[in-house]
Amino acid sequence: MNGGPTVQGGRDPASREEFRRHAAIPLVVAALLAPLSFFPPLGLIEARLFDLFSTLAPPRPDRPGAIVVAIDEPSFSEVGQRWPWSRDLHARLIERLREAGAKVVALDIIFADPSTEEADRRLAAALGPDVVLAADDVTTPLDQGTQITRVNPLDPFLDAGARPGVTSVDLDGDAYLRRMPLAADGFAAQALRLAGQATEPPPEGALIQYFGGPRTYPTVSFYQALDPQAFLRPGYFKDAVVLVGLSLKAATAAEAGAPDTFATPYTLFSQSLTAGVEVQATILDNLRHRLYAVPLPRPAMAGLVAAAAALAACLCRNGMSRRTVLAAALNLILILAGAWALLRFGRVWAPPVLPVAAALGVFGARFGLDYVHERRMRHAVSEAFSRYLSPDLVAQLARNPSALKLGGERRNLSILFCDVRGFTSLSERLKDEPERLTGLINRLLDPLSEAVLAEKGTIDKYMGDCVMAFWNAPLPSPDHPARAVGAALRMLEAVDRLNAALRAEEGEHAPAFAIGVGINTGDCVVGNVGSRWRYDYSVLGDTVNLASRLEGLSKEYGVSLILGPATAEAVRDRYALIELDRIAVRGRAARSAIFTVVAPLAGPPDPALAELAERHERLLEAMRAGRTAEALALVAACEPLAPSLKAYYGRIRQRLSRHA
Repeated sequence: MNGGPTVQGGRDPASREEFRRHAAIPLVVAALLAPLSFFPPLGLIEARLFDLFSTLAPPRPDRPGAIVVAIDEPSFSEVGQRWPWSRDLHARLIERLREAGAKVVALDIIFADPSTEEADRRLAAALGPDVVLAADDVTTPLDQGTQITRVNPLDPFLDAGARPGVTSVDLDGDAYLRRMPLAADGFAAQALRLAGQATEPPPEGALIQYFGGPRTYPTVSFYQALDPQAFLRPGYFKDAVVLVGLSLKAATAAEAGAPDTFATPYTLFSQSLTAGVEVQATILDNLRHRLYAVPLPRPAMAGLVAAAAALAACLCRNGMSRRTVLAAALNLILILAGAWALLRFGRVWAPPVLPVAAALGVFGARFGLDYVHERRMRHAVSEAFSRYLSPDLVAQLARNPSALKLGGERRNLSILFCDVRGFTSLSERLKDEPERLTGLINRLLDPLSEAVLAEKGTIDKYMGDCVMAFWNAPLPSPDHPARAVGAALRMLEAVDRLNAALRAEEGEHAPAFAIGVGINTGDCVVGNVGSRWRYDYSVLGDTVNLASRLEGLSKEYGVSLILGPATAEAVRDRYALIELDRIAVRGRAARSAIFTVVAPLAGPPDPALAELAERHERLLEAMRAGRTAEALALVAACEPLAPSLKAYYGRIRQRLSRHA
């Protein structure tokens, strides 16, 4: 368990600060996005999304609420008149439809100006309380404000019983027709009333639910409706609401401009416009079945945005990962699917633009914070280990900071202690020259440290003239015993080079350095060791203590390098080793062998090394058996074979001589 300081609630200050920072993300994102709901371009984006969502499996009435009689190109060809047609022709149509059983006839044609007296009288005679005639609200912007003028059919037509129905509609900024007309006496609403069906005005901002592209409603040509018995099946218009209007692909005349057509959500797919009379049929069914969609109020949308941000914050509370990215994708799909389901089954339009933006904003902000945190962590790792690790190991830790397990873990490590021999006497000689002493020790520690880093080791600490290093942490190093031994040999070579350089600089009286190195391999606890005010990445355990002891024994045995048993066993195939002695180790009943390196095992077998190994083994057996004379003879035989061990064999001779 982490033994760091805690605060009330069981959360340490860093975690508490992280929690506050994360909790602030959805609040900031929601606050930034809320004003965008008043931004007009966003409304167009939401409108386009409505177009898409409203055309996915839209709800449809069981049967169309109206039949459309289209004033189309075939009818112009059959009638043979230029537009506007004679009003007695419309009178004939009304009479034929009434005879065919139509309940209501609604003409999406404005008869606001008189034509010939006879034609007007003929049309007035055909009108009645089952007929709706189109009216229009003309909006005129003035300096003082906006003037709305009602354009009604001629009074004789209204006196004949016909009802006026306003056909005016409001287009969105992209010229698409999506909004339900709000006039209580709208064209479709009047047709429904005459058919005996009560209607209520839709809420402000209600959106039209379209059911398809052009000609979705049952449509017949004007000339066919003039003679239904000849062109249509019997009873086709029985009890029907019939809407009559233009349904042309081109303008009725060169000076008339574009025909009465509108862009609808299905224009995205059909690339065609829908006739105004068919739009009125759609509005009629929207009113009749209440299929129009009501936009969610702004306060509710603000709450939805906040909820989306909060949900996203919950999903990424532990930071961004592959699992979080998957959860984020599912969250976005859920928001979009929820908006569609609410529209399809609840007839409420909750534009998902801002909720999706809120979720993406939270995920993006969290990703940004994680990225900044990771950069800081990499920098911290690089800063913390740049003085203790080789540059490539620092780079690996920076790329993968999780490889550094803080708090402590148990690992099998190789520990190296290196101490300068005779440093006390050197310090005494140079006590009046502290700058020179410091310069000399720095010149020594620099190549010693470089040797550790060259073998990808970790420098634990400098203890005066002593260097402590270890391998296999924080990053794994499978061949850590061999690397530790390689570093020790590099250290010995570096000392020889430094001594040569000092002799060249100062002559024969220059100081000469010597080092002793102890290496041991075994299980240790590695991690941050110290207090909450100061700590170091270090190692603890008996393995460390034995490595330090081996370094101290190197002077006693007259060798520069001593290896513990586990280290020796791991590098036996790379170096020629000899056993120096067996020492008592705390926690073990049996004594443990200690070794030194004679030479690397490179190239063909060396007969001298083989002979040395055989004679040295016999020497140790003789010593342990108490055969002093034989042991002394073997010492004399071994010395010429290993000049580097002259001091070691000299100490053995002294020991044997004392027991002779």
